[in-house]
Amino acid sequence: MAQATRVREEQIARSGGMEAPGFVSRVREWPRRARQFLHETRNQLRLVTWPTGREVYSTTIVVVVTVAFFALFFWITDSTFSYASQWVLGHFKH
Repeated sequence: MAQATRVREEQIARSGGMEAPGFVSRVREWPRRARQFLHETRNQLRLVTWPTGREVYSTTIVVVVTVAFFALFFWITDSTFSYASQWVLGHFKH
């Protein structure tokens, strides 16, 4: 919040104390804001702890095995309920 107020005061000071219309001031400030955004993004990316290749490989294997397990589990569950419902419907058929 304090930074937004400071930026707004800087905008007013640069314009000679008079505020420019909203659209014009936004267009005029776009290059500075874009540079500031890219600078802050670059600084934040430097703080990221990137995983090693081995970590990526091992977590990928865990995900693939987990997905395969649940696919098999749900296939068996679906087949069982499908067979059971067909049996019940066939058993009580008139």
